[in-house]
Amino acid sequence: MNKFKDIPYSSKSSSPLGKIDGALIPILAQVSDPEIPVLSILDMGVVRSAKIVNGEVLIKITPTYSGCPAMDVIGDDIKLALKQAGFNSKVTLVLSPAWTTDWITEKGRRALEKYGIAAPLEADADKEVLLEGKKLVKCTNCGSKNTTLVSQFGSTACKALFKCEDCQEPFDYFKCLK
Repeated sequence: MNKFKDIPYSSKSSSPLGKIDGALIPILAQVSDPEIPVLSILDMGVVRSAKIVNGEVLIKITPTYSGCPAMDVIGDDIKLALKQAGFNSKVTLVLSPAWTTDWITEKGRRALEKYGIAAPLEADADKEVLLEGKKLVKCTNCGSKNTTLVSQFGSTACKALFKCEDCQEPFDYFKCLK
């Protein structure tokens, strides 16, 4: 039994890629990124497509980088959420095209900042902060741009560690990946 059958949805997908069946969006929106639990996998942009074919949900997901250890957990969490909603599913990992931080939704970017991770800058600005020491990354605690790169790597390989020179708080910056 599909417990989400009464949730109203548009027949058009809200996915930036437009390849997610609208009936599946409320279910997939409940699946969190295991490394950043305030982000759904939809806000993170890892779901490439999701459609119901002959009663089975076929989902394609793309890792944030090849070898991302979270993908097995995400796949299992997707299958569990869909099973609880009454669907059998098949999750396929798709590596091409590669995931980019451009796929993080605006809602996801705001959630990152609120969680204490600075959202990725555009590619040119990202290089300037990581390679030239420019002060463009905004502190997630006080909003100051008087921040300093501490390490090219933060809590995960896709983040860098920064420190705010005004409030002295350390925080992660999500690197621009393209």
